[in-house]
Amino acid sequence: MATVEIAVLFVCLGNICRSPTAHGVFEKLLAEQGLDSCIRVDSAGTGDWHLGKQPDPRTIAAGQRRGYDFSQLRARQVSEDDFSHFDYILAMDGSNLTNLQAMRPPAFKGRLSLFLPFGPGTQHEVPDPYAGGEEGFEQVLDMIEQAGEGLLAHLRSRLVNLPPLS
Repeated sequence: MATVEIAVLFVCLGNICRSPTAHGVFEKLLAEQGLDSCIRVDSAGTGDWHLGKQPDPRTIAAGQRRGYDFSQLRARQVSEDDFSHFDYILAMDGSNLTNLQAMRPPAFKGRLSLFLPFGPGTQHEVPDPYAGGEEGFEQVLDMIEQAGEGLLAHLRSRLVNLPPLS
């Protein structure tokens, strides 16, 4: 049985829309590929407004329409300790990336970058759907699903003890 070799943290502002979506989508993708014992996933926000709360109801509803369950996730704030527990810290947008870069300890040897460039498109930031309508949550899911596939391909090449492809 494989053990956790890589840990990934998805980060947005409040940890109730984009990063929990990425967390839930990627977790399900890993489970479907039999890689959930090799890659650990979490999410956090750079802000502290929603600590302990479930994702936004629109995030949960959009996920449910596609077969995801985000309801068990709870918002938390990213901390300096995360830099010693995660190999990949992936921001949803440039503003959050800048905040993470300011927190980055000198000893961090992992990858701190935007998440979306793992996908096939040319857009680099996942837009925040919080102030918009339902279509924004669907757009975020589309972007995250595509980038998640790209991230998975990237990480598979770095795993040592891979289970067979399903």
